[in-house]
Amino acid sequence: MIKTPDELALMRISGRLLASVFEMLDRQDLAGMSTLAVNDLVEHFITVDLAARPASKGQYGYGYVLNCSRNEVVCHGVPSADEIIRDGDIINLDITLEKNGFIADSSKTYMVGTVSPQARRLVRVAQEAMWQGIRQVRPDAHIGDIGFAIERHAKKNGYSVVRDYCGHGIGREMHEEPQVLNYGRPGTGARMRPGMVFTVEPMINQGSRKVATLDDEWTVVTSDGKLSAQFEHTVAVTENGVEIMTLRSDEQPSLGKN
Repeated sequence: MIKTPDELALMRISGRLLASVFEMLDRQDLAGMSTLAVNDLVEHFITVDLAARPASKGQYGYGYVLNCSRNEVVCHGVPSADEIIRDGDIINLDITLEKNGFIADSSKTYMVGTVSPQARRLVRVAQEAMWQGIRQVRPDAHIGDIGFAIERHAKKNGYSVVRDYCGHGIGREMHEEPQVLNYGRPGTGARMRPGMVFTVEPMINQGSRKVATLDDEWTVVTSDGKLSAQFEHTVAVTENGVEIMTLRSDEQPSLGKN
């Protein structure tokens, strides 16, 4: 789904606002907070400070503004007053925001306090895998190039890639075409064209790539109880390459030559 220049301009606004949500979270001490308290903090910031809409709330019947996926939780973790973030945890916060009719989607795995070297390495490699995927985004490349680069980097470092969930087109709707798998073969899948906007969001596991869904029908965990980490950005294909619409001010994109 190709966005017009005017639509891309509106999506940039949504992306910048969402980036500011993470910049706000970067200033928080998450240790000791409940995941519901983080949810409420983000909801207030989006609705009051940014005069925007948390796009996840109400989507598919979901009652919260973010997913909080801690340690062995892969994705779709549900905020709870009883879940307290502890020193040593890793926690992915996945947040969406809508402004002027267009949605941005991004996530970041936070390392809370003193994190084990094993967890720190997983988080680093997951972030690198996202950048490896984003580096493939340019006109006339293929969607399969993204997944191939992501999985190659994860496997090279001894990790697995979750195959049950993937990136997606985004715009007026949260989930549009194309699907952006986190594995694949180069030269396969849809050909990228300027104006396409989608997410790149690898989920990287310490152990098996297999996952299970808990009884709440939302929370997805690793099948072996090992750690998982995820990073995500909303990106647009440009005439010359890629634009990262949810880029935060403290980030240094790793977009050099392959």
